[in-house]
Amino acid sequence: MFRISQHQQEIIAPTPPGPRRQPPGPVVIWNLIRRCNLTCKHCYSISADTHFPGELSTGEVYAVMDDLRAFQVPVLILSGGEPLLRPDIFDIAKRAKGLGFYVALSSNGTLIDAGNIGQIAECDFDYVGVSLDGLGATHDQFRRRDGAFAASLSGIRLCRDHGLKIGVRYTMTQDNAHDLPGLLKLVADEGIDRFYFSHLNYAGRGNKNRRDDARHQLTRQAMDLLFDTCWDEQRRGRKKEFTTGNNDADGVYFLHWTRRRFPEQAAHIAAKLRQWGGNASGVNVANIDNLGHVHPDTMWWRHSLGNVKERPFSQIWPDTSDPLMAGLKAHPRAVKGRCGRCAWLSICNGNTRVRAWQLTGDPWAEDPGCYLTDEEIL
Repeated sequence: MFRISQHQQEIIAPTPPGPRRQPPGPVVIWNLIRRCNLTCKHCYSISADTHFPGELSTGEVYAVMDDLRAFQVPVLILSGGEPLLRPDIFDIAKRAKGLGFYVALSSNGTLIDAGNIGQIAECDFDYVGVSLDGLGATHDQFRRRDGAFAASLSGIRLCRDHGLKIGVRYTMTQDNAHDLPGLLKLVADEGIDRFYFSHLNYAGRGNKNRRDDARHQLTRQAMDLLFDTCWDEQRRGRKKEFTTGNNDADGVYFLHWTRRRFPEQAAHIAAKLRQWGGNASGVNVANIDNLGHVHPDTMWWRHSLGNVKERPFSQIWPDTSDPLMAGLKAHPRAVKGRCGRCAWLSICNGNTRVRAWQLTGDPWAEDPGCYLTDEEIL
């Protein structure tokens, strides 16, 4: 994840650069359930509204949670499918909070209503993220359900009104890019705390819809809009957060934005970006799927590192006998092509390796999702 707001604050009030980030344990995105009431176009887990056998029981979830805490995992993001379809979701969330995790809920928002918002608020989630793919009909088309946008927006408002930190997650393709300005206005008008821009990754249904991925020029225009919108919020003194994910070239593109707008701060921003360090899959970001398989991140569902039913996460994660994990944990990573020649490898860390793997079969090939020109990377 690239935190635009945090790095723009470094332009306003610089802080001393430090060493490359080394959290005590990885952020864990946990797909507790695969079942979902929607069948979204770009779903990486290819969920459906049906029961998937073999999912972890409440007791198994608790045992894994204890191991994660002992392993110094700081953050749990409870996801799905739709996590609110798990009957024990509130018990899991409360226990996670009791153990001291930062706990986030990742939902499509349609099931957040007057009947359960009290329970959601009682869990005291540190953050609730709801996916919106555009406004009105655009969102409904992506979610393949009429009325999905209205239901999700209602859920967002309920969370906001109950004092929960709420954010919108948006994945851009050529089919919904036209709604980005309107979504940013919605975030401002509704008092939503965070906007998370996700680049389309080639995994799950996203891989099947690769032909719909936004072209590089469209991506650059979207980044310019995000950077400028965030800067406007900064100047107004608002504490709204803007973040991006699934394309660590965003950090390098931000450096070029800074060079154009604030050249006197460019060297400092470059140092802070190296401290950030770019892609963290297999290092500072982990995924556990609904069956207990551990993956380097949520886009690597076709590659299992082991299963928490058979082996503790704390033993699976540091194990570099798996060639993919050994390569992801290497620094610098042994990437090829444009990525290997890039002058900014220390900032983006080779970007999201799953795109290269999906396209070429080689996880270390150059990232086809990098939207930077040769002049910008060499």
